Amino acid sequence: MFGSTQRGVNAYAKVGMETGIAAATPHKLTLMLMDAASIAIAMALKHMQEGNIRDKGKAITKAILIIDNGLRASLNKPVGGELAENLDVLYEYMSRNLFSANVKNQPQLLEEVHGLLNQIKEAWETIDPNAGAGNAYDAIADKQLAKA
Repeated sequence: MFGSTQRGVNAYAKVGMETGIAAATPHKLTLMLMDAASIAIAMALKHMQEGNIRDKGKAITKAILIIDNGLRASLNKPVGGELAENLDVLYEYMSRNLFSANVKNQPQLLEEVHGLLNQIKEAWETIDPNAGAGNAYDAIADKQLAKA
């Protein structure tokens, strides 16, 4: 009559994610995209090792879409200059390697892209524009949590 508990948990998680996205700064959104791509690559590697071709393909496709339609699409080349251009080339390289990993069933390509993505993420985390500045979004989130 009321549906499954899992459906309720999924709905709650979705609302939490949507709220996090709506309140996130562009810097935080980029980190969220990197996390999502990283998770998709890890899942693809797991599925590849298990011989689960269908789910491997889905996970790799998800990672490619996040990199191409999220990370690459958000680059502001006129403002970012050479750094943005270099990231664009790197993201393209990562997408090509993910595609090759899928076609050739090569886990080492997944691991390489995963490593590159983690290096970029670590660098991105060090340039947090809100570090120590009292992020207004975090303050709002803290207030909401205190009310709950």
